[in-house]
Amino acid sequence: MAGSTNESAIKASIQAREKSAGRKKLALNLVLLALLLIAPAVMYPVFLMKILCFALFAVAFNLLLGFTGLLSFGHAAFLATGGYTTGYLLSTYSGVTTEMGILAGTGAATLLGLAFGLVTIRRQGIYFAMITLALAQLVFFFFVQAEFTGGEDGMHGVPRGYLFGLVDLENNTAMYYLVLAIFLFGYLLVQRTVNSPFGQVLKAIKQNEPRAVSLGYNVNWYKMVAFVMSAGLAGLAGSMKTVVFQLASLNDAHWHMSGEVILMTLLGGSGTLLGPVVGAAFVVNLEYYLSQGALGDWVDAILGGIFILTVIAFRSGIVGEVQKFIRKNLS
Repeated sequence: MAGSTNESAIKASIQAREKSAGRKKLALNLVLLALLLIAPAVMYPVFLMKILCFALFAVAFNLLLGFTGLLSFGHAAFLATGGYTTGYLLSTYSGVTTEMGILAGTGAATLLGLAFGLVTIRRQGIYFAMITLALAQLVFFFFVQAEFTGGEDGMHGVPRGYLFGLVDLENNTAMYYLVLAIFLFGYLLVQRTVNSPFGQVLKAIKQNEPRAVSLGYNVNWYKMVAFVMSAGLAGLAGSMKTVVFQLASLNDAHWHMSGEVILMTLLGGSGTLLGPVVGAAFVVNLEYYLSQGALGDWVDAILGGIFILTVIAFRSGIVGEVQKFIRKNLS
């Protein structure tokens, strides 16, 4: 009888802790949302939109690396494909609305992700990473050679147009709130995915793939879905970026961009939901402020040094280290 009473007390304690943690997480999310809503009043909207575009890119990549355990060196291909597809349609066809262009760019990146996945998903470790890099380089050379992309100059003068034919997106504030809404959609989609039964299987695959296979899961199917979803969200980030800056840049297809999103994810905290957002904001701000000063020519070297330091000393990233500190001191 006493054992049953103790077990009930333990369960009640666990439930109380979970409810408390849920309320704290909800409060934090509401505070962050409020800050994002008022941010254009205190910061330049275009700079904020750049952060949100890269934050969504990092969130998409983290679904693959942080929750599935797949390291892709070719995610720049999806970012660029979304951007170039949206830019081409909006620049060439007057009947294509902004929302149609963004959806088309996202769809093109998703299809490319499916094609990449069919080739790579059965590979593991360094072989998976190298094949994604090789495929992404093929995409890069295609964008260099294709006439419609503008080659090394990129695609300029992409019109922002109107949202649903009503809202003029040339207004930076209106454009910011559209980008914010799309970012929140992508973030919440990933959050819902990783907290679902599907997401639990992805985590199991990351931790011990042979065990997941032994339990009867078709791990290649789960990895394929995660890869395609990640590619589609990366393409959505690229489409947004093209509309915001009215430019589809060849830099978005370069292998350097694939490395940069890895840095953002690891620096912020791989395997955490908020980590890639923090990492993207940190890297974008650091690049901006360094480029304005005497260290402008040393941006890549400094970022490389930060990457090495993160891997060696702060493997959990900024958000991961903060979470560990809170658990250690407040539990």
